[in-house]
Amino acid sequence: MNKYKVCVYAICLNEEKFVDRWYESMKEADEIVVLDTGSTDNTVEKLRSKGIKVEIKKIEPWRFDVARNESLKLVPDDTDICVCTDLDEVFLPGWREELEKAWTTNTTRLRYIYNWYLDENNNPIISFYYEKIHKKAGYSWFHPVHEILKYDGIETFSVTDNIILNHYPDRTKSRSSYLPLLEMSVEEDPDDDRNTHYLGREYMYYGKYNEAIDTLIKHLNLKGATWKDERCASMRFIGRCYRNLKRYDEAKMWLKKAIQEAPYLRDPYMELALLYYTLEDYDEVINYVNKALNIKSHTKSYINETFSFDYTPYDLLSIAYYKKGEIEASKVFLEKALKIEPNDERLNNNLKIINDILKETTE
Repeated sequence: MNKYKVCVYAICLNEEKFVDRWYESMKEADEIVVLDTGSTDNTVEKLRSKGIKVEIKKIEPWRFDVARNESLKLVPDDTDICVCTDLDEVFLPGWREELEKAWTTNTTRLRYIYNWYLDENNNPIISFYYEKIHKKAGYSWFHPVHEILKYDGIETFSVTDNIILNHYPDRTKSRSSYLPLLEMSVEEDPDDDRNTHYLGREYMYYGKYNEAIDTLIKHLNLKGATWKDERCASMRFIGRCYRNLKRYDEAKMWLKKAIQEAPYLRDPYMELALLYYTLEDYDEVINYVNKALNIKSHTKSYINETFSFDYTPYDLLSIAYYKKGEIEASKVFLEKALKIEPNDERLNNNLKIINDILKETTE
């Protein structure tokens, strides 16, 4: 017998292709409620056909926090535990039982594993703790985008590694609303270090490198910007912007600052290796990739780059050794890259080129 009443709540827009998979994952809850913000496909009909309570409400002007709070209002008042998810997310089976084990009478919020990025074989590449499971009373969502939960009392967190939520996003979906919403968020709360960091990152994604540099430096100077992982990321992004501006000395300087800030992370070493690859300094590519590979694990936070833990380190080593004329070493690392990404056309073509060269040298 379950000790707690659990309700899953979500917002959605035109996500009919995710409904079946999402429902199968979420149906361990006692109740599921959804706020649809104006779908024009069959999302609402599909959700309702499964017995899910759906309310339709357009949020104008659009803000994620307003939408989340409207969806939270749909959760019955007698709910003990609220579980906020999106329709492109999937819990591994048995999550409800693990939730019952992890939750205590004093818990206000739960941390669990979120696999934000998985490879084609469903192996997690970027994972971190998520904390969108919470009690109902006292919690509200804040910020127009990259919204966060705030509690009107003293929070008590419980933690479990036995609840795993996988993220399978529609990568064709536009992010065009994020930049103006982040600008709004920072305007509303200029001392918020997290969204200042996100805004600088977003400017970088849009190729607005000078705006990105200014914003990321502002992030580093905020009193609240004390988390070394995020500070390191801002420094890396500044370095990346300078690299794209072809101001390589400044790029080097900032990437070395990033290493000093968080020497336990692979990402700044890999970012510097990528810069040296651009500069065709293959000895330094090898040097910094090897330093990255000496770090065997990564922290459970969103500050992780896919290129630090996928095939990229071995790919860079293979190319660097090839450029140095060390073909056999190049093949060793290329084969390691191919173990991770066996169907990559470029990697397989590289292997053919290397095998042809080695064959010629032995004939």
